[in-house]
Amino acid sequence: MMRNITTTFVVAVVGLFSGQVPVCWAGAPYPDSTLIAGLSLDWSTHRRGAQGSDNFQLTWADDDNLYGAWGDGGGFGGTNKAGRVGLGVARVSGRGHNWTGANRWGGHNPEHPVQFGGKGKSWGMISIDGSLYMLVVPDVIAAKGYRNHYEYVEVWKSTDHAGTWSRPSWRFLQSENLTIPTFLNFGKDHAGVPPELGPYVYVYFIGPQSHTMQQQGPKAAGLVVHKPGRIYLARVCRDNIVRDKSDYEFYRGSDDTGSPLWGDISGKQPVFEDANGTGWCMSAHYNAGLRQYILCTEHGTSSTGQMGIFAASKPWGPWTTVAYYTAAEPFGASRLGSSLPWRDNVFFLAFATKWLSKDGRSFTLNFTGAGQGADNDSFNTVCGTFIIRNDAPK
Repeated sequence: MMRNITTTFVVAVVGLFSGQVPVCWAGAPYPDSTLIAGLSLDWSTHRRGAQGSDNFQLTWADDDNLYGAWGDGGGFGGTNKAGRVGLGVARVSGRGHNWTGANRWGGHNPEHPVQFGGKGKSWGMISIDGSLYMLVVPDVIAAKGYRNHYEYVEVWKSTDHAGTWSRPSWRFLQSENLTIPTFLNFGKDHAGVPPELGPYVYVYFIGPQSHTMQQQGPKAAGLVVHKPGRIYLARVCRDNIVRDKSDYEFYRGSDDTGSPLWGDISGKQPVFEDANGTGWCMSAHYNAGLRQYILCTEHGTSSTGQMGIFAASKPWGPWTTVAYYTAAEPFGASRLGSSLPWRDNVFFLAFATKWLSKDGRSFTLNFTGAGQGADNDSFNTVCGTFIIRNDAPK
């Protein structure tokens, strides 16, 4: 249960007042959700920690804590310089409105030092059977001398709640038209997976704008919104997550009955598309109370608060729109009750499943931005509720 929110809500629906709901989200790639009309955020609950460190996609582990990776900072208690690592892992304890953070792996005064030089980035972690799995992309490519998050993906594993990590010898490659992924998170330690999904773990991959593009280097594109925007979906048996890349099956469309088809990587088909683009990172979770899969990513221009929140009754869609923030009205454009410094630079939103109410309507949203050590370059949370349509299907 989340605490009662007694302060005035700022409805995170562009241009709407007095609890009205939108007719449509302008420019969105999918129709409005028939269940969720938008978000209502209580900005008086806005909290900030780990200044100078960004990212923080969180998973709910068997010890009842949340774990997630940050990048380019000292984590909790650190700064943009003090304790700085390229990749660290935090433990977040407590409820959504009253959390505490600690540096489990790397950062300022960590419980465990980093391995592998503390290099890499991650926007995907999941807890399964007491082990943590982290999707890691590179920082500087040793053979090339420049940073390229797009180049490959590794799947790391920890059996001691992020104290130490091992990594396999195989990788997903940008040349396979895949880049920065995230796990589809469910309940505590992967509990609550609907039976029809089987014994699988699901992974979403961004489709890169080009399979040869570079973040830095001679053809530097930076971290950009990929256009056209495409997201791919893979699944792997929960016992084989780190065994071999060939264990992963990719969504290849649906048959005549609407059932998904799965096969090797060469025949993959996108499960999500947006002509306005998709971000270079994303988050995904299952809201058990609402029985909806929620996907969050950017569009338009990166690090400008142009965020999209989408919902579907299956991990592969079809998708509907919950919120679609624009350059004119970005995420956080109105923040009545929050006095924390702000610029419109948010690039990542996520919902930790531990912080969802049983009915799925209340949540704590976490987000981060490109503040160059200031404002939203940090771990941010805000409490809120989903606005449910009165005519929603029962």
